[in-house]
Amino acid sequence: MTERALASPPAMLPLFLRAGAALVPGASALPFIAGGGKEMPDLELVLTDVEVDRDRLAAYDRVCGFSLRDELPSTFVHVLAFPLHLALMTDGSFPFPAVGLVHIENRITQHRPARLGERLSIRVRATGLEPHPRGTQFSVLSEAWVGQELVWEEVSVNLRRGSGKSTAGAGGVESAPADSTTTAEWRLPGDLGRRYASVSGDHNPIHIHPLTAKLFGFPSAIAHGMWTKARCLAALENRLGDAYTVEVAFKRPILLPGKVAFGELDSGDGEISFAVRDARKGTSHLVGAVS
Repeated sequence: MTERALASPPAMLPLFLRAGAALVPGASALPFIAGGGKEMPDLELVLTDVEVDRDRLAAYDRVCGFSLRDELPSTFVHVLAFPLHLALMTDGSFPFPAVGLVHIENRITQHRPARLGERLSIRVRATGLEPHPRGTQFSVLSEAWVGQELVWEEVSVNLRRGSGKSTAGAGGVESAPADSTTTAEWRLPGDLGRRYASVSGDHNPIHIHPLTAKLFGFPSAIAHGMWTKARCLAALENRLGDAYTVEVAFKRPILLPGKVAFGELDSGDGEISFAVRDARKGTSHLVGAVS
Protein backbone atom coordinates (compact mmCIF):
# COMPACT_ATOMS: atom_id res chain seq x y z
CA MET A 1 0.00 0.00 0.00
CA THR A 2 1.38 3.37 -1.05
CA GLU A 3 0.73 6.07 1.54
CA ARG A 4 0.31 9.64 0.35
CA ALA A 5 0.37 12.28 3.08
CA LEU A 6 -1.58 15.47 2.40
CA ALA A 7 -0.40 18.77 3.83
CA SER A 8 -3.94 20.19 4.05
CA PRO A 9 -7.52 19.15 3.21
CA PRO A 10 -7.98 18.96 -0.58
CA ALA A 11 -9.79 21.95 -2.09
CA MET A 12 -13.22 20.73 -3.10
CA LEU A 13 -13.98 22.95 -6.13
CA PRO A 14 -10.97 21.74 -8.19
CA LEU A 15 -11.87 18.14 -7.32
CA PHE A 16 -15.46 18.57 -8.51
CA LEU A 17 -14.20 20.22 -11.70
CA ARG A 18 -11.85 17.29 -12.26
CA ALA A 19 -14.71 14.89 -11.62
CA GLY A 20 -16.79 16.70 -14.24
CA ALA A 21 -13.92 16.67 -16.74
CA ALA A 22 -14.05 12.87 -16.73
CA LEU A 23 -17.38 13.11 -18.61
CA VAL A 24 -15.69 14.63 -21.65
CA PRO A 25 -15.30 11.91 -24.32
CA GLY A 26 -11.76 10.59 -24.37
CA ALA A 27 -10.73 12.47 -21.20
CA SER A 28 -10.07 9.23 -19.30
CA ALA A 29 -7.04 8.68 -21.54
CA LEU A 30 -5.37 11.62 -19.83
CA PRO A 31 -3.13 10.47 -16.95
CA PHE A 32 -4.61 12.93 -14.45
CA ILE A 33 -8.28 12.10 -15.14
CA ALA A 34 -9.99 9.18 -13.40
CA GLY A 35 -11.57 6.42 -15.46
CA GLY A 36 -8.60 4.96 -17.26
CA GLY A 37 -7.41 2.50 -14.63
CA LYS A 38 -8.28 -1.20 -14.66
CA GLU A 39 -8.02 -1.90 -10.92
CA MET A 40 -8.28 0.02 -7.68
CA PRO A 41 -5.10 1.97 -6.93
CA ASP A 42 -3.00 0.59 -4.08
CA LEU A 43 -3.13 4.00 -2.44
CA GLU A 44 -3.95 5.36 1.01
CA LEU A 45 -4.48 9.09 1.56
CA VAL A 46 -3.55 10.44 4.98
CA LEU A 47 -4.41 13.81 6.48
CA THR A 48 -3.04 14.63 9.93
CA ASP A 49 -3.62 17.35 12.49
CA VAL A 50 -7.24 17.95 11.45
CA GLU A 51 -8.88 20.58 13.65
CA VAL A 52 -12.64 21.12 13.71
CA ASP A 53 -14.02 24.64 13.40
CA ARG A 54 -16.60 25.27 16.14
CA ASP A 55 -18.87 27.37 13.90
CA ARG A 56 -18.86 24.75 11.16
CA LEU A 57 -19.77 22.02 13.65
CA ALA A 58 -22.62 24.11 15.03
CA ALA A 59 -23.93 24.83 11.53
CA TYR A 60 -23.78 21.11 10.69
CA ASP A 61 -25.64 20.23 13.89
CA ARG A 62 -28.40 22.68 13.00
CA VAL A 63 -28.82 21.47 9.40
CA CYS A 64 -28.97 17.82 10.47
CA GLY A 65 -31.01 18.25 13.67
CA PHE A 66 -28.38 17.40 16.29
CA SER A 67 -28.22 19.21 19.61
CA LEU A 68 -25.31 21.61 19.97
CA ARG A 69 -22.46 20.00 21.89
CA ASP A 70 -18.70 19.60 21.79
CA GLU A 71 -18.91 15.95 20.74
CA LEU A 72 -18.72 15.35 17.00
CA PRO A 73 -21.66 13.38 15.53
CA SER A 74 -20.28 10.25 13.92
CA THR A 75 -21.62 11.43 10.56
CA PHE A 76 -19.72 14.71 10.91
CA VAL A 77 -16.45 12.76 10.88
CA HIS A 78 -17.57 11.49 7.45
CA VAL A 79 -17.69 15.15 6.37
CA LEU A 80 -14.05 15.52 7.44
CA ALA A 81 -13.10 12.38 5.48
CA PHE A 82 -15.13 13.21 2.36
CA PRO A 83 -12.52 15.47 0.70
CA LEU A 84 -10.13 12.51 0.82
CA HIS A 85 -12.84 10.28 -0.71
CA LEU A 86 -13.21 12.69 -3.60
CA ALA A 87 -9.44 13.10 -3.98
CA LEU A 88 -9.09 9.32 -4.21
CA MET A 89 -11.95 8.94 -6.70
CA THR A 90 -10.59 11.69 -8.97
CA ASP A 91 -7.03 10.38 -8.93
CA GLY A 92 -5.77 9.49 -12.40
CA SER A 93 -5.27 5.85 -11.37
CA PHE A 94 -8.90 5.41 -10.28
CA PRO A 95 -10.84 3.04 -12.60
CA PHE A 96 -14.14 4.98 -12.78
CA PRO A 97 -15.22 8.60 -13.15
CA ALA A 98 -16.53 9.87 -9.82
CA VAL A 99 -19.62 11.34 -11.50
CA GLY A 100 -22.21 8.60 -11.86
CA LEU A 101 -21.08 6.48 -8.91
CA VAL A 102 -23.97 5.62 -6.58
CA HIS A 103 -23.54 5.51 -2.80
CA ILE A 104 -25.60 2.44 -1.88
CA GLU A 105 -24.58 1.55 1.69
CA ASN A 106 -22.74 3.13 4.58
CA ARG A 107 -21.54 1.68 7.88
CA ILE A 108 -19.95 3.74 10.65
CA THR A 109 -18.45 2.40 13.85
CA GLN A 110 -17.80 4.94 16.57
CA HIS A 111 -15.48 3.56 19.24
CA ARG A 112 -15.86 6.72 21.28
CA PRO A 113 -16.91 10.26 20.42
CA ALA A 114 -14.31 12.57 18.94
CA ARG A 115 -14.45 15.94 20.67
CA LEU A 116 -14.05 19.54 19.65
CA GLY A 117 -10.45 20.55 20.29
CA GLU A 118 -8.99 17.11 19.54
CA ARG A 119 -6.68 16.82 16.55
CA LEU A 120 -7.63 14.00 14.20
CA SER A 121 -5.67 11.95 11.71
CA ILE A 122 -7.78 10.59 8.86
CA ARG A 123 -6.85 7.72 6.57
CA VAL A 124 -8.78 6.72 3.42
CA ARG A 125 -8.32 3.85 0.96
CA ALA A 126 -10.45 1.78 -1.42
CA THR A 127 -11.13 -1.95 -1.56
CA GLY A 128 -10.94 -4.08 -4.69
CA LEU A 129 -13.72 -4.36 -7.24
CA GLU A 130 -16.55 -6.84 -6.64
CA PRO A 131 -19.49 -7.96 -8.80
CA HIS A 132 -22.94 -6.57 -8.02
CA PRO A 133 -26.31 -7.48 -9.61
CA ARG A 134 -26.44 -4.00 -11.14
CA GLY A 135 -22.78 -3.57 -12.04
CA THR A 136 -19.57 -3.38 -10.02
CA GLN A 137 -19.15 -2.29 -6.43
CA PHE A 138 -16.28 -1.18 -4.23
CA SER A 139 -15.92 0.32 -0.78
CA VAL A 140 -14.05 3.34 0.50
CA LEU A 141 -12.61 2.62 3.95
CA SER A 142 -11.95 5.52 6.32
CA GLU A 143 -10.44 5.76 9.77
CA ALA A 144 -10.09 8.62 12.26
CA TRP A 145 -7.44 8.53 14.96
CA VAL A 146 -6.68 10.69 17.98
CA GLY A 147 -3.00 10.09 18.59
CA GLN A 148 -2.59 6.31 18.63
CA GLU A 149 -6.29 5.70 19.40
CA LEU A 150 -8.70 4.60 16.67
CA VAL A 151 -11.94 6.42 17.46
CA TRP A 152 -14.00 6.03 14.25
CA GLU A 153 -14.27 3.77 11.17
CA GLU A 154 -16.42 3.88 8.06
CA VAL A 155 -17.21 1.58 5.13
CA SER A 156 -18.83 3.46 2.27
CA VAL A 157 -20.11 1.13 -0.49
CA ASN A 158 -20.38 2.55 -4.01
CA LEU A 159 -21.88 1.14 -7.18
CA ARG A 160 -20.71 1.61 -10.74
CA ARG A 161 -23.74 0.76 -12.85
CA GLY A 162 -23.27 -1.73 -15.63
CA SER A 163 -23.99 -5.34 -16.51
CA GLY A 164 -24.32 -7.36 -13.32
CA LYS A 165 -22.36 -10.56 -12.81
CA SER A 166 -23.72 -11.79 -9.51
CA THR A 167 -27.07 -12.52 -7.90
CA ALA A 168 -25.68 -11.64 -4.47
CA GLY A 169 -26.14 -8.16 -3.08
CA ALA A 170 -23.65 -6.06 -1.18
CA GLY A 171 -24.86 -7.36 2.18
CA GLY A 172 -25.68 -5.24 5.21
CA VAL A 173 -29.12 -3.79 5.86
CA GLU A 174 -31.52 -4.67 3.07
CA SER A 175 -35.14 -4.39 4.26
CA ALA A 176 -37.13 -1.99 6.38
CA PRO A 177 -38.53 -3.12 9.75
CA ALA A 178 -42.03 -4.24 8.83
CA ASP A 179 -43.66 -3.17 12.11
CA SER A 180 -41.69 -0.02 12.78
CA THR A 181 -43.63 2.85 14.34
CA THR A 182 -43.68 6.19 12.57
CA THR A 183 -42.44 8.67 15.15
CA ALA A 184 -41.89 11.78 13.03
CA GLU A 185 -42.63 13.37 9.67
CA TRP A 186 -40.08 15.71 8.15
CA ARG A 187 -40.78 18.39 5.56
CA LEU A 188 -37.65 18.86 3.49
CA PRO A 189 -37.30 22.26 1.78
CA GLY A 190 -36.13 22.68 -1.77
CA ASP A 191 -32.87 24.29 -0.66
CA LEU A 192 -31.89 21.46 1.71
CA GLY A 193 -29.21 20.21 -0.69
CA ARG A 194 -27.58 23.64 -0.81
CA ARG A 195 -27.78 24.03 2.96
CA TYR A 196 -26.15 20.65 3.56
CA ALA A 197 -23.54 21.31 0.88
CA SER A 198 -22.58 24.56 2.62
CA VAL A 199 -21.57 22.65 5.78
CA SER A 200 -20.36 19.39 4.22
CA GLY A 201 -18.55 20.62 1.12
CA ASP A 202 -20.43 18.07 -1.02
CA HIS A 203 -21.57 20.23 -3.93
CA ASN A 204 -22.55 17.36 -6.21
CA PRO A 205 -24.86 18.99 -8.81
CA ILE A 206 -27.61 16.40 -8.31
CA HIS A 207 -28.19 17.86 -4.84
CA ILE A 208 -27.84 21.57 -5.49
CA HIS A 209 -30.51 22.74 -7.94
CA PRO A 210 -33.32 21.26 -10.06
CA LEU A 211 -31.65 22.39 -13.28
CA THR A 212 -28.32 20.71 -12.55
CA ALA A 213 -30.09 17.61 -11.22
CA LYS A 214 -32.03 17.29 -14.49
CA LEU A 215 -28.75 17.09 -16.40
CA PHE A 216 -28.21 13.74 -14.62
CA GLY A 217 -31.72 12.39 -15.11
CA PHE A 218 -33.45 13.52 -11.90
CA PRO A 219 -36.70 15.50 -12.05
CA SER A 220 -35.52 17.73 -9.19
CA ALA A 221 -32.64 18.04 -6.76
CA ILE A 222 -32.32 15.11 -4.35
CA ALA A 223 -31.33 15.03 -0.70
CA HIS A 224 -27.83 13.89 0.21
CA GLY A 225 -27.89 10.33 1.48
CA MET A 226 -25.52 11.23 4.31
CA TRP A 227 -27.84 14.05 5.38
CA THR A 228 -30.65 11.50 5.64
CA LYS A 229 -28.48 9.18 7.70
CA ALA A 230 -27.41 12.05 9.95
CA ARG A 231 -31.03 13.16 10.42
CA CYS A 232 -31.96 9.63 11.52
CA LEU A 233 -29.13 9.57 14.07
CA ALA A 234 -30.21 12.98 15.35
CA ALA A 235 -33.69 11.55 15.93
CA LEU A 236 -32.12 8.73 17.99
CA GLU A 237 -29.47 10.91 19.60
CA ASN A 238 -30.59 10.51 23.21
CA ARG A 239 -30.43 6.71 22.95
CA LEU A 240 -26.99 6.39 21.38
CA GLY A 241 -24.14 5.37 23.62
CA ASP A 242 -20.55 6.50 23.31
CA ALA A 243 -19.75 3.43 21.18
CA TYR A 244 -22.02 2.05 18.46
CA THR A 245 -22.23 0.83 14.88
CA VAL A 246 -24.81 2.29 12.52
CA GLU A 247 -25.37 0.94 9.02
CA VAL A 248 -27.80 2.03 6.35
CA ALA A 249 -28.81 1.07 2.84
CA PHE A 250 -29.89 3.87 0.51
CA LYS A 251 -32.93 2.76 -1.49
CA ARG A 252 -34.57 5.52 -3.53
CA PRO A 253 -33.55 9.18 -3.74
CA ILE A 254 -35.61 11.77 -1.88
CA LEU A 255 -36.82 14.44 -4.29
CA LEU A 256 -36.73 18.02 -2.97
CA PRO A 257 -38.90 19.54 -1.72
CA GLY A 258 -40.53 16.56 -0.08
CA LYS A 259 -42.15 15.05 2.98
CA VAL A 260 -40.89 11.82 4.54
CA ALA A 261 -41.83 9.65 7.51
CA PHE A 262 -39.27 8.36 10.00
CA GLY A 263 -40.04 5.04 11.68
CA GLU A 264 -38.18 2.99 14.27
CA LEU A 265 -38.32 -0.34 16.05
CA ASP A 266 -36.43 -1.05 19.28
CA SER A 267 -35.68 -4.78 19.48
CA GLY A 268 -34.87 -4.57 23.18
CA ASP A 269 -31.50 -6.28 22.76
CA GLY A 270 -29.46 -3.17 22.09
CA GLU A 271 -30.43 -2.73 18.42
CA ILE A 272 -32.75 -0.15 16.94
CA SER A 273 -33.95 -0.58 13.36
CA PHE A 274 -35.16 2.49 11.51
CA ALA A 275 -36.42 3.57 8.12
CA VAL A 276 -37.29 6.65 6.10
CA ARG A 277 -40.24 6.38 3.73
CA ASP A 278 -42.18 8.68 1.46
CA ALA A 279 -44.90 10.13 3.69
CA ARG A 280 -47.60 9.75 1.03
CA LYS A 281 -46.64 6.68 -1.01
CA GLY A 282 -44.81 4.69 1.64
CA THR A 283 -41.92 3.85 -0.69
CA SER A 284 -38.62 3.24 1.04
CA HIS A 285 -35.76 5.77 0.87
CA LEU A 286 -33.44 4.41 3.59
CA VAL A 287 -33.31 1.47 5.97
CA GLY A 288 -30.85 1.12 8.80
CA ALA A 289 -29.94 -0.26 12.19
CA VAL A 290 -27.83 0.96 15.09
CA SER A 291 -26.38 -1.36 17.70
